[in-house]
Amino acid sequence: MRNRPSRLFLNVMGVLVLLIGLAACGGEPSQAAGRDEPLRVGYQRFGALTLVKARGVAPDVSWSLFESGPAATEALKAGSIDLAYTGEAPPIFAAAGRIDFKIISTSEEVPQGEAVLVKENSGIDGFDDLKGKSIALNKGSNVHWLLVRLLEKHGMSIDDVNVKYLKPAEGRPAFDSGQVDAWIIWDPYFALAEQPGVKVLADATGLAGNREYLLASPKALETKSAQIEKLLKQLRETTDWGIAHPKERAQAMAPELKIPEDVAERALARSARPIAPVNAGIGAELQRIADGFTALKLIPGKVDIAGRVDDRFSEVLT
Repeated sequence: MRNRPSRLFLNVMGVLVLLIGLAACGGEPSQAAGRDEPLRVGYQRFGALTLVKARGVAPDVSWSLFESGPAATEALKAGSIDLAYTGEAPPIFAAAGRIDFKIISTSEEVPQGEAVLVKENSGIDGFDDLKGKSIALNKGSNVHWLLVRLLEKHGMSIDDVNVKYLKPAEGRPAFDSGQVDAWIIWDPYFALAEQPGVKVLADATGLAGNREYLLASPKALETKSAQIEKLLKQLRETTDWGIAHPKERAQAMAPELKIPEDVAERALARSARPIAPVNAGIGAELQRIADGFTALKLIPGKVDIAGRVDDRFSEVLT
């Protein structure tokens, strides 16, 4: 008489059948897990991603709000988000801090979206007048590069001004109360600060591109590639819609930004630009910025930021 299979043998065979079935349905376990989890996106109170969130066209995305790009890249480092939306300087400081990421999309240039603000009665009529005076800005953000370019343009060094590293929520009261002589800031904080008695000393025109960038963690690129591609498509379509419908764009974004609609409309008119793919030219542009920070010893040593550019989603963005 033939022996019956042992219970252990049956259990083992059951596990093997289950594993084979999983492989047939979803490929590697890590890929299946990535599809089951929401795409975790770090955004700021401005930029193209805010419009995507405001219009509710990406319901399967988990959103995290950050006050600035450096804060978003820190969350990327901690693994609490998959994507981080920033300006041009945060990726460079993040790379210098050995944060692992790839740059997967950008925007057309937005030079009018950041500016140096001073008081009209300050007696400051040109950037040269800021020599020996205090300037507030967010360290490691897009405006940090604008300061560097302004100093170069006017033949000044970083030692010629007194830089106060303040986050936007700290910079505004410091500027309003006269604790600093100038504030370099981006929209929508820029638009909110455009009150009577405040003047724009300079913006980034001819000095800095002030592009927006989307950074992705390597793990997310491996396990959530399809979700990222879907979001980028939504980002491109929504951005194009907003540019074609400026009034409706401001109406949608004002509640999300928590600012009056007229302020949102003014800021968006100068700051909203089409999404663009990354390429070797974008990598070279970022590398020049990184080398500039290195030369001023604002970051330790040379950073290969051009090598962080990843153009795998170019077709979705064109």
